[in-house]
Amino acid sequence: MPIYHTDQRKHHLSYGASIGILLLKTRTRFILGDVGNACTFDFPVQYKVVEESSIERLIFNADSTLADPIVKAAIALEQAGVSAITANCGYMALFQKQVSEAVNIPVFLSSLMQIPFINSIMPKNKSVGVVVADSRHITTSLLRFAGVINANNIFIAGMEKQKNFWSAIMDEQGILDSNAIEKEVVAVASDLRQRAPNIGAILLECSDLPPYSAAVQEALKLPVFDFVTMIKYVFSSVAQNQ
Repeated sequence: MPIYHTDQRKHHLSYGASIGILLLKTRTRFILGDVGNACTFDFPVQYKVVEESSIERLIFNADSTLADPIVKAAIALEQAGVSAITANCGYMALFQKQVSEAVNIPVFLSSLMQIPFINSIMPKNKSVGVVVADSRHITTSLLRFAGVINANNIFIAGMEKQKNFWSAIMDEQGILDSNAIEKEVVAVASDLRQRAPNIGAILLECSDLPPYSAAVQEALKLPVFDFVTMIKYVFSSVAQNQ
């Protein structure tokens, strides 16, 4: 017997892509495993570039005027037919509240939003190690926007002193040496664990870091969370029949 779907969704433009992803306007190459590479996912995703955005405006300046174009881009994704909205930068947490209030679907703009969940599943004597793109711009207010009320149980290390990561991702110089970046990410995560031996899990904040999660896990023998783990988790909740 044929099954007829009656969901008309009058304002939606397309069907099939459950996850919408807001992208910063960058020149970074998105390799396999990166949030910006559609082949990373085994389900369809739909991208929307926020034309007014940049690494400098979002990360370095925490530019609050980006709220309007980010909200407009999120609304466009909702109208296009996605079931949930994420992004490709953990620092997008700055606009989590504005976007979630503007649309009628789940919003999870920052990988940092996983920290409370990770804390809830770890033993009380364990902490969370967080590797971020630039630790100098991780503020208590940014963490609060991501739902992290108490930061006492997290330890943060940044990639700002890693020349291969910085030149490829933050300076957008057009050359990306993934092998070199992998070594840098593993080194930063390993150093973080040496400084905080009670770390029970690692979170890689930057959406360009998931390609190196397996290497970090192999080196530290710990659970590793990243942007992709979050996106896949939310997808499984909004697309049960896919």
